[in-house]
Amino acid sequence: MQTEINSSQLTHTADLLWAWVTSFLPHLVTALVILGAGILVANWAQRALQRFLARLSRIDATLNLFLASVLRYVVLVLVVVAALTQLGVQTTSLLAVLGAAGLAIGLALQGTLSNIAAGLMLLWLRPFQLGDFVEVPTVVGMAGRVREMGLFACRLETFDGLFLFAPNSLLWNAPLKNHTRNSGRMLSVTVTVPATADVERARRALLEVAAKDPDILKLPEPVVFVDNVGGGNFVLSLVCWTTPPRVGAAQRIIVENARSALATLGPEFTPSTVTRTLPPDADPSRLMAPTQD
Repeated sequence: MQTEINSSQLTHTADLLWAWVTSFLPHLVTALVILGAGILVANWAQRALQRFLARLSRIDATLNLFLASVLRYVVLVLVVVAALTQLGVQTTSLLAVLGAAGLAIGLALQGTLSNIAAGLMLLWLRPFQLGDFVEVPTVVGMAGRVREMGLFACRLETFDGLFLFAPNSLLWNAPLKNHTRNSGRMLSVTVTVPATADVERARRALLEVAAKDPDILKLPEPVVFVDNVGGGNFVLSLVCWTTPPRVGAAQRIIVENARSALATLGPEFTPSTVTRTLPPDADPSRLMAPTQD
């Protein structure tokens, strides 16, 4: 008798389990299909928006990537909500749970949310664009060309080709140098020559070096002045301007050209040192050319 009761209970439990599986399984399959299709749609929508914005000349490439990323995340959230609805989760209850979970997650991920806020501010104020070479002086090694700006971080490429992942909050909360934002870059070279040398001839030789270099701008005009006199030497400073794309080439060749030009004038002009320098912020030589926007 006991065996018959146990068999009947087992059969009843199996029937209930089968009924639950047959009623729940279609919803589960539907939810998985919605989730899979939604991921594909989110990726397609991101690429489609990027292509569309790329054809609009008024939309910057930086904003293009950011808006496409936001669209992808919005579609994914809607897909997850639709999939959970198929599983019987009430939308109102889900929103309440998401609100409570969002508060908890927001407190736990304050740094991540600050990256989102910083990304929005970077897009609004636009201190840099894609392709600009930026530097955070307060962080050693934080410098590179901007390749992508995302919702949470920016992808930079260093001068030697390394991948650099920079959180948006780091770029927003620290002083930032943009090496390619303005149209001109200043070069400064100091040359030490003996006191017996003719300063005027040395000045003309250095000006000819700048005039013959195709990477040096004609305006603002290059300037050579006596920076220091002492120890039996004259210290001359050559200040000239070039464009950001050509600053590397100009820096590499101007020192050698200055040394060769002075050496050809005679032994009394042979420089003891030729150094490329960067004048400090308080040096008036920085103000020799007007600020270029």
